Parts: sequence; C-alpha cells; structure tokens
Amino acid sequence: MDEFPTARLLLRRFRRSDARALHGYLSLPEVVRYEPYPVQSVEDCERLADERAGRTDMWAVCLRDSGEVIGNLYLHRNEPQAWRTWELGYVLHPDHWGRGYASEGASALVTTCFRAWAAHRVTAGCDPRNAASWRLLERLGFRREGHFRANAFFETDATGNPVWHDSYFYAVLAEEWQAPPPGRGFAGPGEPAPTYARRHDSG
Repeated sequence: MDEFPTARLLLRRFRRSDARALHGYLSLPEVVRYEPYPVQSVEDCERLADERAGRTDMWAVCLRDSGEVIGNLYLHRNEPQAWRTWELGYVLHPDHWGRGYASEGASALVTTCFRAWAAHRVTAGCDPRNAASWRLLERLGFRREGHFRANAFFETDATGNPVWHDSYFYAVLAEEWQAPPPGRGFAGPGEPAPTYARRHDSG
C-alpha cells in the first residue's frame, strides 16, 4: 500500500521531491522542540527526503484537495516481529495544528495497522510537557502505561551535561481498538472516502 485517503488527507510514501516541504516544517524550532534532533537545514532535508523515499515506515501527510505536504506520520514495526508491535509518531507544520489532522491521519494509520497488518499492539511515546501530543493519544484510545523519569536527553547544557527529560509511554491493543465510527479510518478499494471532519526519529 503506497497511499490511502482519509476525509481530508492523503497519506503517501515520501518522494525525493518533498525536500522543500520537509524543510518548511522541520526548520522550525517549535516543531522540533520535543524531537531528538535540532532544526534541519535545506541540505538536511534533501538527505531526509532521499532517505524517506526508500522507507516503508514514514508517511507524508498531504492535504487531499491540494496535495500540499503538511507533516509526516511514522509507524514502525518493532523487533521481534513475532510480537506484532508497531510504534507510532507524528509531526505536523504548526500552520495546521489544532485542526484534527494528526488525529485523522493517526487514526487511519492505526486502523490499517490492526485490520490489514494484524498488529497486536501499537505504542507511542512523548514528552510530558507536550500536552497536545499525549492528549491526542488519549483521545484515540491509547492508555498511558508508564512515566519514565529523566530517561532520555537530546541535548546538553553549556557545560556539556545532559539535559534529561521524562517520557510518557502509551499503547493500545488490538482488542481495545474500537471499530472506527463513520469517517475514522481509511477508504480502501471500492469503499467511499470517510467523512470524518514519537517514536522519535530523525529520518
């Protein structure tokens, strides 16, 4: 599956030509504030676009009407594969925050993961300070399974010491994921389009 639509979005594989769109949001401090990488340069985004074009776990989030890339979703199958566990992540351009796009895209992708890929469990992690992120997960039905204290750092202070931060850990099981109401999920072949309207990774 290379792409699928939701009510307002198209989730598709990345292309090398998406470098400019990637730079449009990954160059913004407010976007990478809770990510394990700094703001990305034009050259960084050219490399990322090339890398992501060859990956099956990164999805470009596009506005369905215009095709504009407004962010990305991440859904990676963890090891061991026999455990059938995937990890979810999402990043959007701030111009499109607060409109339900992350929920719409993530819901469609998780639904696909359970229904089409026979997932047993989908997990997600986020910084406790990122309330918008963990509230989104809870709205989708994920349960907070852990609060890890000072378990990660992505930068150091002026003296070179790690700047530690906490992490929330969320998950939802296949039997807990309810059949999506009208509009939540994706339109498969022959189906009408729905009417609904971290893992941290530098690649």
